[in-house]
Amino acid sequence: MTSPLPKNLYAAWRGQRFGIGELREDDPPPERLLQAVWLHQRITRDHLVLTDGRPVRVLHPGFPNCESGPDFRDALVQFGGDAPKRGDVEIDLAPSGWRTHHHDVNPAFRSVVLHVIWDGTGASGLPTLALKARLDAPVGELTEWFSSEGSARASALAGQCCGPLRELPRDHLQGILDQAALVRLSLKAAQLAARARQCGWEQSLWEGLFSALGYKHNIWPMRRLAELAGTVREPLPAELWQARLAGWSGLLPAELPRGRGADGNYLRRLWDAWWRERARFGEVILPRAAWRMSGLRPANQPLRRLALAAHWLAAGDLPVRLERWFFHETSAESLPGALLALLQPPADEFWSWHWTLNSPRLKKAQPLLGEARLTDLAVNVVLPWLWARADAGRNRSFQAIAEARLLAWPASEDNAAFRLARERLFAGAVPRGLFFRAASQQGLLQIVRDFCAHSNALCEGCHFPELVRRLAVN
Repeated sequence: MTSPLPKNLYAAWRGQRFGIGELREDDPPPERLLQAVWLHQRITRDHLVLTDGRPVRVLHPGFPNCESGPDFRDALVQFGGDAPKRGDVEIDLAPSGWRTHHHDVNPAFRSVVLHVIWDGTGASGLPTLALKARLDAPVGELTEWFSSEGSARASALAGQCCGPLRELPRDHLQGILDQAALVRLSLKAAQLAARARQCGWEQSLWEGLFSALGYKHNIWPMRRLAELAGTVREPLPAELWQARLAGWSGLLPAELPRGRGADGNYLRRLWDAWWRERARFGEVILPRAAWRMSGLRPANQPLRRLALAAHWLAAGDLPVRLERWFFHETSAESLPGALLALLQPPADEFWSWHWTLNSPRLKKAQPLLGEARLTDLAVNVVLPWLWARADAGRNRSFQAIAEARLLAWPASEDNAAFRLARERLFAGAVPRGLFFRAASQQGLLQIVRDFCAHSNALCEGCHFPELVRRLAVN
């Protein structure tokens, strides 16, 4: 029989990985950390001011550019009361980087609309945003976050840890994955807590939920809509919430199709409700360019996801009900069902029967929330948010409840990220039954981001294979 793993073994392993090192609060960060801060918007988004004093709002941070040219492409930013502006974003540590790196004479940088720097005043002639005083957490905390969540993906090639992992006793392998999953839980919780320090716990929850509903393509426009929803104080019915969210999104068509019977009645009500309020909200409507629509599954269409969120907002007590669910005594097997019953709204007159506003009526009603998205919400938002609340209150027993629920949660639907991670660590030879739980999947992703993402395809300089090898022989 193998000896039990030390409780914090994986956390100790993380301390031995290479990374960007410890930073003092006054040290300028590496540019790649600043790029990760921008990509994930680890900044005080509600209080951003350019170096010339104008307010700026980031509607979308843009997409990382792996080629030559600016660091981010197709961002959407709004300066003061001007119309949103689409263009590129360049990130430099110092204002002088714009000319030192010859961006000012490089045609590839002509579409830059925002120069992001660490500290200083504008020197590029472009709108300039300094991030030093705008971070949502201390530099040391962001350094820790960067070494996992903020880093890049690993190569698809099998890593040198495949052999040592095959030699590891099954209970040790499971233990390492579970410990890594709990590290991932705490990191996600820290990000939610950082946002809560700016806007409060309930708003941080809403932004997390909306972001998760955006899946990977539409996180930022969804989060922006959550920010807007947080400004509404009066109670609204679900249909009016649907009208507002659809209007704010900029995805409501200019003209609605005629006829369509009962379906047409809903569309006309949606249209009428929004156009009565459009002038009031004209300045916050998102441009359609903020959304990525290609490649989305029907169930992931933004307006359908927003219809689900509208039901949550209309209920008015979602955070309270989540806390009740958290403290309710229930078996591990019934956990997902209980959460699904809480988050699944009643049948929607329109959206239970349509994928989009213009799609034909479905032959069979479809739920607004499926099991795959439920697990994503649970492991990435709900449980981390509850864990963060417990951590803020220094209540270790409540944290233990959140951890136990994560470790008991059934596995999520397989996806490309999981397949890539399994190939990297197991070269296709995955022990039977290892990934029946979400915690194993989460732990796998965390190991890849803690170690593989900081190495290359040859695993040069990575300590993980040797750490596993030592554990296997002990």
